[in-house]
Amino acid sequence: MSPQMINRLWQAFFDTLFMVGTSAVITVVVGIPLAVFLVISAPGGIIAAPLANRIIGLVVNGFRAVPFIVLMVALIPFTRMLVGTTIGVWAAIVPLSIAAIPFFARIVEVSLREVDPGLIEAAQSIGCRRSHIIRHVLLPEALPGIVGGLTITVVTMIGASAMAGAVGAGGLGDVAIRYGYQRFDTTVMVIVIVILIALVSLLQFLGDYTVRRLRNR
Repeated sequence: MSPQMINRLWQAFFDTLFMVGTSAVITVVVGIPLAVFLVISAPGGIIAAPLANRIIGLVVNGFRAVPFIVLMVALIPFTRMLVGTTIGVWAAIVPLSIAAIPFFARIVEVSLREVDPGLIEAAQSIGCRRSHIIRHVLLPEALPGIVGGLTITVVTMIGASAMAGAVGAGGLGDVAIRYGYQRFDTTVMVIVIVILIALVSLLQFLGDYTVRRLRNR
């Protein structure tokens, strides 16, 4: 393999890390508050707002129902308006984040719903404010599930980032399609697959390890 191709693979690897890392941060920042809202606004929640809960829930389900490749194409005008381009790393971060936020929010929502209601009632009985219940009861108790859900989400995003290479998003998927598929370079294709498998395995290991530590704290 030529030095140029090795450099290209390195650059694609770091592009993939940047795409997925930036999208993951955006997903956490938006997804957790969204999940908290879905839980506390549900009927019987600590700030029940059934209509708003139903509307937001429909929006979340709507984005989850659209396949990523279709969503990415449909978001092209919005992506261009937001980052000024429809190709490259930044253009991929927009659809990656928008696709991952509802997926992650639903996983976090499930973890929050599994928190023992008795803990919430105990906090309410001693006069805790709603914001304190969210910050000091709901989120800490659901933290192992949130970390586990984030691991699943990031692994899914790595697969989606490779798919985004089909429309010029850059990263390992772009190299695999342009050189591995279109130029029939089997070596490049195999190397990209091995890198992706290693990356996903490492993330899954770190995620599982962190969840075990949190559950045993």
